[in-house]
Amino acid sequence: MSSRYDAVYARSLEDPDGFWGEAAEDVHWYKRWDKVLDDSRKPFYRWFTGGVTNTCYNALDLHVENGRGDQPAIIYDSPVTGTIETFTYRALRDEVARFAGVLAANGVTKGDRVLIYMPMIPQTVVAMLACARIGAIHSVVFGGFAANELATRIDDAGPRIIVSASCGIEVDRVIAYMPLLERALEISRHQPEKCIIVQRDSLAAPMTPGRDLDWDEEMAKAEPADCVPVAATDPLYILYTSGTTGVPKGVVRDHGGHLVALKWSMKNVYGVDPGEVYWAASDVGWVVGHSYIVYAPLIHGCTSILYEGKPVGTPDPGAFWRVISQHRVAAMFTAPTAFRAIKREDPNAEYIKKYDLSCFRTLFLAGERCDSDTVQWAERHLGVPVIDHWWQTETGWAIGANCVGLGALPVKHGSSTKAVPGYRVLAVDDQARELPRGQIGPLVIKLPLPPGCLPTLWNDDQGYIDSYLSDYPGHYKTADAGFEDEDGYLWIMSRTDDIINVAGHRLSTGAMEEVLAAHADVAECAVIGVADSLKGQLPLGFLVLNAGVERDHGEIVAEVVKMVRERIGPVAAFKTATVVKRLPKTRSGKILRATMQKIADGESYRAPATIDDPAILPEIGEALERLGYPKAASA
Repeated sequence: MSSRYDAVYARSLEDPDGFWGEAAEDVHWYKRWDKVLDDSRKPFYRWFTGGVTNTCYNALDLHVENGRGDQPAIIYDSPVTGTIETFTYRALRDEVARFAGVLAANGVTKGDRVLIYMPMIPQTVVAMLACARIGAIHSVVFGGFAANELATRIDDAGPRIIVSASCGIEVDRVIAYMPLLERALEISRHQPEKCIIVQRDSLAAPMTPGRDLDWDEEMAKAEPADCVPVAATDPLYILYTSGTTGVPKGVVRDHGGHLVALKWSMKNVYGVDPGEVYWAASDVGWVVGHSYIVYAPLIHGCTSILYEGKPVGTPDPGAFWRVISQHRVAAMFTAPTAFRAIKREDPNAEYIKKYDLSCFRTLFLAGERCDSDTVQWAERHLGVPVIDHWWQTETGWAIGANCVGLGALPVKHGSSTKAVPGYRVLAVDDQARELPRGQIGPLVIKLPLPPGCLPTLWNDDQGYIDSYLSDYPGHYKTADAGFEDEDGYLWIMSRTDDIINVAGHRLSTGAMEEVLAAHADVAECAVIGVADSLKGQLPLGFLVLNAGVERDHGEIVAEVVKMVRERIGPVAAFKTATVVKRLPKTRSGKILRATMQKIADGESYRAPATIDDPAILPEIGEALERLGYPKAASA
């Protein structure tokens, strides 16, 4: 079918009130809004002021009332415990209503905060929706997060209750949560009134009398709680993201705009209908898990997969294909790093051939820039469209995408296609002047941001302005760099701090990574800029090779150096690369390029709290020392 994108996008910018007001008719309101877009207190724009709704009602009760009560809402698939459990909409509503009663019985009311420190288990979803049900504000912290980072979030959010579990399970190891939580509470100023603990079979946690309550015991005696109407502009949740000062920023999401944007996105961006199975292979501790494991699929009436496992190792590189085949997944959303891991372990895609994937229509990738080679590998072996799209914790949903539901546009590998309706994206210079098409620069979004994006930071309006709005007045700073091509396609090349200056030339490390990733032996890669006394900075490449590659590493390095010279030019001054076993990443799959750069420059560095495995950083340091770089010290 021909795409309706251009007409829909134009209307979203020309008539935002009409566009989003129409979209808002698709969700339930106790009281209709007074104003679609309230710009009376710029730059703090608000959507659907005067409206009254409830996110949990839209996600559960409404579907039960409309005949979807027996449809699966959540399928919990846990290869690490050998468990598959299905919750219908009716069953999930009843569990959520009962846990909302647990919270209410322990004093939680509208506007109170509840911190959720949990693994990928059904109780996590129940706790989030229960908070939404009674108007409490949840703040999910990735399970297993370091104690000091957990403590900063406890102090900032000031939760009345903390909900946690005895442990998380990572492939072949059990991570005890209670020692981490206990340590966090020792060092935090704020103390919750109660902690509610899910005792998992894999590990029993010691309980503190008078403070800790057992989930099962509390559920057994609780009375179900009804949905509490809340203002569209009331906060639904706080999700912390790393701040440049080391203090986490509490991204706020409101009820009304979030409901409308996510409901609209399921059909128009992802092309999924109510009743179909949708899978976001992420974690509920990240924004993808909030938006597309819990809220959007349920608001839209889909079946959502809650997966407690990995792309490889639980048990093999066919894990994703087994889930898609077994549960009849129509569309999947995951991070490029997951596919790089699968491609590395199974470069010829032998495991794909073992499963019936006839149900599968579309693969969506986001989280960091996806190299063309990985996209084309997935396209070739899956035989479905592979959509690379761009979004952030702060926006909560896609900024740039190939909107499948509007009729897919032609794919350009390496591009996230075009701006999603509601977003006006510009590449600008330092004075916020729009750059000519094709010229790389900082990417900004013209205010107001569409519904679903952050309206501010938790208890920090000035921090919101300082972090996002002050550098380019009238625009939101994405901190990503890229350009818009002659066809209006967006190319996200790197974070703005990944633009390196080589002898006065501003070069994108992302463009160089694209070249390295195209080498047949390279599974994944990273390029950083390191200090150079002559040219200011020089690029340095890190290569992770495909499983089974036994060629001389020097030959492979020479080949990628030649490739960069041929495709980008001598101006890139790309002359050095090294082969490493793995790259340092956050738990959500982002490569820690800034930390790697500090190691290469011999600066002291600190392992970020979000790092997946801190042991990788010394390995990077050793590889750099072999190249003659100075030894860096961990702070």
